[in-house]
Amino acid sequence: MSLELTRVPRQLPLHHNHTLKVSLHKGKPSPKISIYLAFSVSSSRSSKLQTPHRRREPKEPIFVFSSSSSVHQCHNYHIKKMTVVIDKHNVLVGTFFAFLILYILRQNIWKREKNSKRITLKIQNDSAVSVLRHENGGGFSSADDVIVVGAGVAGAALAYTLGKDGRRVHVIERDLKEPDRIVGELLQPGGYIKLIELGLQDCVEEIDAQRVLGYALFKDGKNTKLSYPLEKFHTDVSGRSFHNGRFIQRMREKAATLPNVRLEQGTVTSLLEEDGTVKGVQYKTKDGQELKAYAPLTIVCDGCFSNLRRSLCNPKVDVPSCFVGLILENCQLPFENHGHVILADPSPILFYPISSTEVRCLVDVPGQKVPSIANGEMANYLKNMVAPQIPSELRNAFISAIDKGNIRTMPNRSMPAEAHPTPGALLMGDAFNMRHPLTGGGMTVALSDIVVLRDLLKPLRDLNDAASLTKYLESFYTLRKPVASTINTLAGALYKVFSASSDDARKEMREACFDYLSLGGNFSAGPVALLSGLNPRPLSLVLHFFAVAVYGVGRLLLPFPSPKGMWIGVRLISSASGIIFPIIKAEGVRQMFFPATIPAVYRAPPVD
Repeated sequence: MSLELTRVPRQLPLHHNHTLKVSLHKGKPSPKISIYLAFSVSSSRSSKLQTPHRRREPKEPIFVFSSSSSVHQCHNYHIKKMTVVIDKHNVLVGTFFAFLILYILRQNIWKREKNSKRITLKIQNDSAVSVLRHENGGGFSSADDVIVVGAGVAGAALAYTLGKDGRRVHVIERDLKEPDRIVGELLQPGGYIKLIELGLQDCVEEIDAQRVLGYALFKDGKNTKLSYPLEKFHTDVSGRSFHNGRFIQRMREKAATLPNVRLEQGTVTSLLEEDGTVKGVQYKTKDGQELKAYAPLTIVCDGCFSNLRRSLCNPKVDVPSCFVGLILENCQLPFENHGHVILADPSPILFYPISSTEVRCLVDVPGQKVPSIANGEMANYLKNMVAPQIPSELRNAFISAIDKGNIRTMPNRSMPAEAHPTPGALLMGDAFNMRHPLTGGGMTVALSDIVVLRDLLKPLRDLNDAASLTKYLESFYTLRKPVASTINTLAGALYKVFSASSDDARKEMREACFDYLSLGGNFSAGPVALLSGLNPRPLSLVLHFFAVAVYGVGRLLLPFPSPKGMWIGVRLISSASGIIFPIIKAEGVRQMFFPATIPAVYRAPPVD
C-alpha cells in the first residue's frame, strides 16, 4: 500500500464545531481518499452568516492522500470533535493519519488562541449590565463594583462600609473640602449605635464632639428635663454633637484608607442609562474634563439639594420653614450635655453644644421666606422677636452672636421616601428621604439605611444582574421602615405640635404635650426613646401621640365638663388625627404596621 499526503494551501477559519470528513474515491491507478473540513458558524457574528449548527463544506479538500487498497466496509472513529471515516482494513494507517491531522489542527488552534491574547477585548456579561470599562475620552480602565455619588454623611459612611466588605467603590464628590453647614450636627443615640455597627465610632473622636444625654424643654418660664433611657446599655451610647464638617472629613479620611475605595472630586451631571438600566454616571472633574464612570450599581447620596433624584423618583418636597443659624461662644447651657428646645412663638428654637466652647442656636422661621440678612431685617427680627423668648442664661450670648453678623440660613425640607426601584441605581440619605430637622434624626435614618443595605448586599458576590438585584433590593424599602418611619413621623408631628397657633385646640395640644412629657417615668422615657431612635416602633409612637391627645381632653373635662371644654376636646382629637394620619399615609400604612404582609421581605438573594 502506497500513500501520498498533499496539503492544500487553502486556509480555512476554525470554529467551535469542526468535522473532518474522509471520503474514498475509486480511480485508476489507485483510489484517492479526500479529507474535507466542515464547520459551523455562530449566528452572532453576522446576520449574513449561516445559522448555528448548519454545516457547509469547502469546495476543495484540505488534505488529499491516496491508497492502492480497496474499500469494503467503513466505520466511524470519534476524535474530540472530528469524525474520520476510514477503511476497515486500514485501521492502523487511518488512526495514524487521524492523530496526525488532529495534531496539525490543534497546533493551528493554539496559535490562534495565542494571537487572540494580544488583542484587547471588550468583555460583556449576558445581561449587559456591567461593562468592565471606565471611559476617559474613549479609553478604558478597570471597573468598579459601586459608584457612590456624594461624600456627605451617607455617602462617606456607605463608601467605607461597602469597601470594608471588599467592594470596589468609586466616590465622586462635588467638593472634598471640609463642609460648613448649620445642620447635621446632632447624632442621636440610635444613630451612634448604628455608627458603632459600621465601625465608624472613632470618627466622632478628636473633633471635640460633645456627649448629649437628653433634652430640656422650656415653655412660658417653665422647664423640664428629658433624659435618654440609656440604663440598659453597658457602653456609652449617648448622643454626640459636633461640627458637621469635621465629622464628615473624618469619615472621608477613614474611607480613603481602604485600598479599594477611591475618592474623586467632580460634579455628576447625569446618570448613564441603557434600556432603562443605569450603567454609571457622567461627571465633570474639577479641571473641567467630562468623564464617564461605569459600575453595576450606582448609589446616589448627593444630599437634600440633589439634582439626580428626579431621574430615580418623583419627589414631593415640602419646605415648611427655614432655620436661622448662629454660634454662641463661651456660654453655659442651663442643662449641661442636653439639647434645649424653647417652645417659642411662632415656632421652636434649638440650642445644643457643638464643641467645648461653642453652642449652636437654630431659630425656626415658618415659611419659605426669611427676613433679609443684608439689609439688617434679620438682625432686628432676632433681637426684637426672638431674644425676649430665650432663657436669661443665654440671652446675652445670643445678642452677641447677632452682633458678630455670622448669620446663616437653611431651608428645612421634608420628603417622604417613595419606592421607585430602578435597575442599576439606588437613592440614599437626604436625596431619598427627608424630615424636619427639629428632632435631629436625619443622620440616624441614613446610618440605619446603610446597615440595612449592607446586610442585604453582603451575601452577593456579583452585582451584575441588574434585574435580579433590583427585585431583591425591593425589601430594602420595607426593612428600613421601623427606624425611618418612626423618626420621620415623630419629627413632622412634633414640629406641628410645638409650633404656636391661634386655634384653641392646637393650643391645648401644645400645652398637653409639654405637661405630658413633664410627668416623668414612661410618659417621658417612651417618647424620648422614640425620638432618639432607641425604640423604633411606629405603633408605640401612635399610642403615645394619642395618649397626649387624650390627656389634653381629660384636662379640659376635669373637674367638671363644660360644653366649651367638650367642644375643644373633640376638636383636639380631630386636630391630632389631622396631624399624624397624613404623615402615616405618606410613609405607608402597610409598610409601617404590617411589614410581614409584604412579599419582598422574604426574597432570597439572587444566585450568582
